[in-house]
Amino acid sequence: MDVILLLTAYVIIINLIGFGAMGLDKRKARKHAFRIPEATLFIIAAIGGSIGSILGMNYFHHKTRHWYFVYGMPAILILQVILIFLIFYAPFEIAFL
Repeated sequence: MDVILLLTAYVIIINLIGFGAMGLDKRKARKHAFRIPEATLFIIAAIGGSIGSILGMNYFHHKTRHWYFVYGMPAILILQVILIFLIFYAPFEIAFL
């Protein structure tokens, strides 16, 4: 398979997982059930699901009162964009240090 296709599939899947995790955690919160740990939600965002997590936060109105989610999720996304930019546009020697 093509590397670009695999990366695209990964990004789509991890963002769907991030979106779904926010929805599932919101549903569990309403039912007072066992919740998804906040660290897990951040890990999902950090491994590529930040866009889906942010969309899920806003769509489900979940974790929007917690400053560390309101500022943390966009910060993760910004860091990921910077990392992608550096990988694609940095000189070859720097990109693989």
